[in-house]
Amino acid sequence: MGYVGGRQAYPILVKCLTRLEYRGYDSAGVALVNDNGDLVVYKTKGKVKDLERAAEGKDVSGTVGIAHTRWATHGESCYN
Repeated sequence: MGYVGGRQAYPILVKCLTRLEYRGYDSAGVALVNDNGDLVVYKTKGKVKDLERAAEGKDVSGTVGIAHTRWATHGESCYN
């Protein structure tokens, strides 16, 4: 999913990912264009809470972003 707008993208994207948790997946990630215009990417194995922990204390500013989940049907998750 993606978001472009006047509000901060990260909380909106995390909320959308949380709504997808029932589907089952093995990893999640988010990419944002932060307030400085830099691309920042956070990704992790596991659930949305794991992604939130990985991004905790880091720059999650910005009003443009995308988020994804991965449902591994072949092979295991490889995010480090």
